[in-house]
Parts: sequence; C-alpha cells; structure tokens
Amino acid sequence: MPRQKYMQPIAQRIAAMEDGTVFIVSDLLDLASLPTVNMALSRLSARGDIRRVMRGIYEKPRYSRLLGELVATDPTKTAYAIARKNRWSVAPTGEAALNLLRLSTQVPVVWIYASDGPYKEYSCGGVKISFRHTSNKEITGYSPITILLIQALRALGRKHIRETEIKTLQRNLSEENKKIALGEAQGITSWIYDLIKQICADHISNEGGDS
Repeated sequence: MPRQKYMQPIAQRIAAMEDGTVFIVSDLLDLASLPTVNMALSRLSARGDIRRVMRGIYEKPRYSRLLGELVATDPTKTAYAIARKNRWSVAPTGEAALNLLRLSTQVPVVWIYASDGPYKEYSCGGVKISFRHTSNKEITGYSPITILLIQALRALGRKHIRETEIKTLQRNLSEENKKIALGEAQGITSWIYDLIKQICADHISNEGGDS
C-alpha cells in the first residue's frame, strides 16, 4: 500500500515528542498528505500510542508511575493547540493566568482565555476551556510570557499586588523571560509596566552591571 511508507516517519516524529505533547494534524503535513496523516493518526490512536483529544488535536500521552495511569491532558496545552489550529492569538486570564505563574494553587473550574477569535467553548476530559473574544491590544503582538504576565497582573488588580506576588514572579520568571517582558511591555498600561519593571529589577541590575 503506497501510503504505508509514510506511517514510519509519522510514528517516528511523534515518538520523538516529549510525553504530554499536544499537537495538531498540520504539524505533520510536511511528511504526508492530509488523508495519509489522518489515516496514520487513526491507526496510532487505535494502538494506544497517541490519544485523540478532539477533532484534529492529539496528544502523546504521559504515564505516571506514581499514579499507575495516564495523566489527564493538560488544558493549557490543549487551549494553545486549539488556538494554533484556528490561528487565534490567545491569553490565559483570571485564575488560569494566576495558576500558570504559581500565584495561585487553585485549579480553575473553567480555563478562560482571551482571544482575538470568536466566542467558543470546548470540553476536554471533564475540563471546560472557554475562549472569549476581546479587542484588547494587549493580546495580539506579544510573546506568550508577556501576555501571561499582563493577564495575571490584571487578574490580581492594581490594589491587590503586594511584595509577596512581586517576589514570587521574580523567582518564577527566567532571566530570558524577564528580558522579553521588559522589552515588550513599554507601550502597555502604565501601572502594569511599572510593576513589570519591579519584577524585572534584578534583570535590569544585572544588565547594568554587565555594561
């Protein structure tokens, strides 16, 4: 069967992915045609090598030895896969943003994302993912870490951000992320930019020391 020869490179590409990776069909279209990729994914799913999350979106599942079972699909990875599939710019908001930056241990009941796409809701393994359209200019044109940081600060609110939150973000953001956020955030709302400068103060100091 001519299509069979494409099965091996598709399987190898997926095998090389990190466990827990959520991917979309178009990630594999450089290897074969759409019908062939769909056929290969259907076979790999039937074998249990991958897990179908929803139409056009799959996961290379991650097994937990501690739990003795496959780990549930990550809602954040799923949300970004949906966004990539539909070519939306998205940003976690509210509790989702706070959870991702370790500012809250509360797991959201609904993972809400601001989006420049339409209003949409999806269910994935008992978790609800909601995309809410916004024309907010702070969603489009920024890197994921800058968008996430902006949304987390908005979720906390200007009057509720204390030294504790500042220190947590300083610890959890890498030097590279601080550099990116500081460079991109100059044109946003002034109080958010002032906070980002506080969060990145150690990076500013290090940069100054190197010059």
